[in-house]
Amino acid sequence: MSQVLDTPPPAPATPEDDPAALAARHGLTVSGARPSLPAYIRQLWARRHFITAFATAKLTAQYSQAKLGQVWQVATPLLNAAVYYFIFGFLMGTSRGVPDYVPFLVTGVFVWTFTQSSIMAGTRAISGSLGLVRALHFPRAALPVSYALQQLQQLLFSMAALIVILLCFGVPVGASWLLTIPALALQFVFNAGVAMVMARMGAKTPDLAQLMPFLLRTWMYVSGVMWSIDRVLSNQHLPQAVLLALECNPAAIYIDLMRFALIDTFHASQLPHHVWAVAIGWALVAGVGGFIYFWKAEETYGRG
Repeated sequence: MSQVLDTPPPAPATPEDDPAALAARHGLTVSGARPSLPAYIRQLWARRHFITAFATAKLTAQYSQAKLGQVWQVATPLLNAAVYYFIFGFLMGTSRGVPDYVPFLVTGVFVWTFTQSSIMAGTRAISGSLGLVRALHFPRAALPVSYALQQLQQLLFSMAALIVILLCFGVPVGASWLLTIPALALQFVFNAGVAMVMARMGAKTPDLAQLMPFLLRTWMYVSGVMWSIDRVLSNQHLPQAVLLALECNPAAIYIDLMRFALIDTFHASQLPHHVWAVAIGWALVAGVGGFIYFWKAEETYGRG
């Protein structure tokens, strides 16, 4: 009994025995810790081939169970355009006073679908890919970016049908068609940024994916997809705040840029003032801001 009582207490832990010190000495870091922003950008760039391959694979598999397969990539927006033409162009008469209304409408539907699908896919990017997120270590921003790239690929695939429609309705090929390249590039940056914002929010609140269709449908109705915003802006009876919101609506900005590039009867006077500056501004705000907002929660994705 005396031997037990006389046993000296264990020696206190030295700094060398501290786990944090041992980890630092051997170059170990916390698993899943958020890297610095420059390091995160380098990691994302290093996986650019994965992002491209993942987007292409998702696009190929999207309609793999349908008998018509990839035809639905073109058929879906065309059917939407046909429905909108019947309701808004024919029944409600929004086509009156709008030259080349069918090219006007189809261009709006195709470009809006790009934004809508990117945001919807981004909302589910993390919550719908938990198995991949938990199994592999990679910058999580690769997921919403790849989904936005998938939708860009689908739009480019559908552009062939859009060009045929334009030519069938007498819209000539012009040098202005080259403006579609910077317009789509800016829209892609904007879409990817918003997709990253929604991916972070959707990871925390998966039910947000059920709410988004209603919000996006409302956004579509005020974006001039089926009607001319220019005619509404000429109505001075509306409050100035409403006119400014319609004029600076990012979805409408990119839609009108594509219409200006592709349709010769859509003139520069129908575009908002400083339209390219506004388009670049929205792309930078959404792209840079969305990326940083997503990066700040990097270490939380897939947990819980």
